[in-house]
Amino acid sequence: MTSGKSVTRSAPSSVQAATVTSSLLTVQTPGHGFTDLTSEAAKFIAEAHAREGALTLFIRHTSASLTIQENADPSVLADLSTALSRLAPENAGWMHDTEGPDDMPAHIKTMLTGASLQVPVLNGKLALGTWQAIYLIEHRSRPHRREVVLQFVGATS
Repeated sequence: MTSGKSVTRSAPSSVQAATVTSSLLTVQTPGHGFTDLTSEAAKFIAEAHAREGALTLFIRHTSASLTIQENADPSVLADLSTALSRLAPENAGWMHDTEGPDDMPAHIKTMLTGASLQVPVLNGKLALGTWQAIYLIEHRSRPHRREVVLQFVGATS
């Protein structure tokens, strides 16, 4: 248990959430790996004139996913790929292999990492930490065209 002296919190702020703005982001992936969507998300927030609220990102696929991860050291993404491959290896005797040996492992990796994210928007900016970025993770070996729904709910300026 931590003492109350080690925790601080800013004063609450309230806004009337009168705006819902949506957009569809299409991403061509090169195959296995991470694609940084942070700048596209920030551009969407700027174009929506977002001030305070939340950005939801939702990927419309079952073999690719979204995550927030470190953006400073590329070895983090390489290690994460290795970990996911160990958790859901190809050629492990999966029953569902209709589209090849990476088919079922891709579904498992998506279940582990998730199909949606929510990022607070404060003062017109994504409230990501210094080393955080928003990534689409392609779990299939070959390139794919992926769709990510971006939706801001909140106050605009």
